[in-house]
Amino acid sequence: MSTVKKTKKAKKEKDPNEQHRAIKYRLEPTPKQKEFFEKTFGCCRFIYNCLLADKIAYYQENGKMLNNTPAQYKIKFPFLCEVDSLALTNSQLDLQIAFANFFNNHSFGFPHFKSKKHSRKSYTTNLVNGNIQLYNDGIKLPKIGKVKGIIHRQPDQDWQLKSVTISFETDCNYYVSLLFEYIKKVDDILLTEEATEENTIGFDYKSSGLYMDSNGKSCDMPKYYKQSEKHLAELQRKLKNKLLNSKNYIKHQNKIRKLHKHIANQRKDFLHKESFEIANRWNNVCIESLHMRAMSNKGFGNGKSTLDNGFGMFVNFLEYKLFIRGKELVKVDKYYASSQLCNHCGYKNPLLKDLRIRSWTCPVCGFYHDRDINAAINILQEGLHILSKRRKEKLKAKEEAKQLNKK
Repeated sequence: MSTVKKTKKAKKEKDPNEQHRAIKYRLEPTPKQKEFFEKTFGCCRFIYNCLLADKIAYYQENGKMLNNTPAQYKIKFPFLCEVDSLALTNSQLDLQIAFANFFNNHSFGFPHFKSKKHSRKSYTTNLVNGNIQLYNDGIKLPKIGKVKGIIHRQPDQDWQLKSVTISFETDCNYYVSLLFEYIKKVDDILLTEEATEENTIGFDYKSSGLYMDSNGKSCDMPKYYKQSEKHLAELQRKLKNKLLNSKNYIKHQNKIRKLHKHIANQRKDFLHKESFEIANRWNNVCIESLHMRAMSNKGFGNGKSTLDNGFGMFVNFLEYKLFIRGKELVKVDKYYASSQLCNHCGYKNPLLKDLRIRSWTCPVCGFYHDRDINAAINILQEGLHILSKRRKEKLKAKEEAKQLNKK
């Protein structure tokens, strides 16, 4: 008999231009559909905890990792068959990722059990044989059928649906997030175009107003949390006087949650609009990479203002919006002394470490500086230097690729 050697299939190489985008919609499910969602949330949490508990127990007994799957629990717990099987499989994958993160980087911590009260209510399922379809007034989901929703926008025709995540959020509404895959078109025009002060802008973080740009314009972002602070305090005082876990207590607690969600939505809406306008107007944006959590501690004394700005969220929005358009966000090192340097002569003023000094005159060239505008200009100049280096490297790599193709 002749033996045939089985060869492993070569892995498909990932296209470097392959990107992912997500669109989130608010759902309006019926009471029966809500019941199914809650049942699926509970089953996903339950299977996650079962898998984790058995892995821990097996390791303590044998010193090895147990390879268990959700299918093994369906005979003992028949209610698991009532929900989407892919949702349970994704819970298993979440646990595997949690273990991988722990073993690769101990800063993530050991995987912990999910709580019914405190854990996020959500589950993820995948597209298989057209089991998920998007309509103008809703979405078809596995084992539940069509669920009505507010479909405010449609994906592009070349986008391929990969998975959906259903979640229940603090405003007591159900949402669905659709993950799409697409091939990003490379823009060679922006690659060859040199970064200049005309098509590039620099931003310095400003606690009272989000940012100051290198043209001297301040964002003047509204303080949404501060605007609702009195109303929030009033609601929290009333909650204190209600019987714990009574109907009135839960009803009032939902009011507080909805107000928090409203503040977060106001902030997110403003940051989306601001980042959208900047991404459309400028080819390159230079910004300082800051550790916002460290800046919001008690030592600086402006933690509430820092967190109310949402500067970190703004940078994330700006980064992906620029990336989609084939543009660049440059993050200048946080240790770069942008506030202390004179943008005219380069003199470094050590007195500027005191944050109370908002303006100063350079003792070398005599130029008068506003602290924030000067910092933004310095960030712009440093960013242009970084962009120039990046452009040379990209053009060199492109030339090398051309020469290889010719050979």
